Amino acid sequence: MHARSTGWLLTLVIALLAVALPVRAELVAGRDFVAIVPQQTTDNPAKIEVIEFFSYACPHCSELHPTLSKWSSALPADVVLKRVPITFGRPQWAPLARLFYALEATGDLARLDSAVFETLHRQGGKLFDDKSVIAWATARGIDGKKFTEAYNSFGVLSRVKQADQMAKAYGIQGVPALAVDGKYLVTGKDLKDFNDLLALTEQVIGKVRRERGKK
Repeated sequence: MHARSTGWLLTLVIALLAVALPVRAELVAGRDFVAIVPQQTTDNPAKIEVIEFFSYACPHCSELHPTLSKWSSALPADVVLKRVPITFGRPQWAPLARLFYALEATGDLARLDSAVFETLHRQGGKLFDDKSVIAWATARGIDGKKFTEAYNSFGVLSRVKQADQMAKAYGIQGVPALAVDGKYLVTGKDLKDFNDLLALTEQVIGKVRRERGKK
């Protein structure tokens, strides 16, 4: 009986350890990440910057959003998340990128960020032209004049253009995409879900942290 109990406990411990292990026992270039060449500069060299390239129009970005939001709220002090809406040159995606930066400019992004995904992917709303975007924002309590000025501002238009240029420099071919510190693009294959993707991202963050420590 004692031997059988010990064996059962050992099996249980091994199973629990397997669950607790990271997504990959060891990072492999080309499988888990690719180097960004040339390496890109980040906004704050003191922080490890994680960039999410996304579009509100992307259903997978919508699915990732709740998990990413929860993950980002618990990031360590040396890591920061930056979100970059891109268009891939698609005319219908441009108003959505402008919407993101306009909401940021008016101070309404935190309140309405998830609502944009909800409107597009659960309510069947269409936010692919300027008139629809402005009407949507106004209906949610933003002063119409204030939002329209932000939406059409040189600053917002410039940031949308810069976001697409950044996506090209990072070699982004699809969204959502996660880049770490301007050095690595997370490319994990055969991951089960978005939790695994973020666990892998944490491993890449650890790699950057170790590399910084060696300098």
